[in-house]
Amino acid sequence: MQSKRHQQGFIKLLFIFGSIAFVAIVAMKLFPLYANQLKLTRAVQQTASEGSIDPLAVRSALQRRWDIDDITQILPKDIKIERDGRGGGALTYDYEARTSLFYNVDLVLKFDGREPVKGY
Repeated sequence: MQSKRHQQGFIKLLFIFGSIAFVAIVAMKLFPLYANQLKLTRAVQQTASEGSIDPLAVRSALQRRWDIDDITQILPKDIKIERDGRGGGALTYDYEARTSLFYNVDLVLKFDGREPVKGY
């Protein structure tokens, strides 16, 4: 009788540790994607706060920030400049980040954002 309880306890413990290991692996795979998103958001906010919607100036400022912060997954040219009818605008982005979890299973995260340009 004691042996059967011992086996059930071992199986439960194995399941708990397996679940914790799986969650830890997923977290380690997702962390770089979210860190990249935070850097991208900060770069777009800083560029929007400069107050220019001139495409050349915006692309140049974004490229400098991409080079400094080592932003991956999206390029500065993928940041769209939207203009409204009153002379203002916003910087927008929409992209998917993908990483391999194991074998042929991928994790896909979709990010989008819109930052109004200050001063307009």
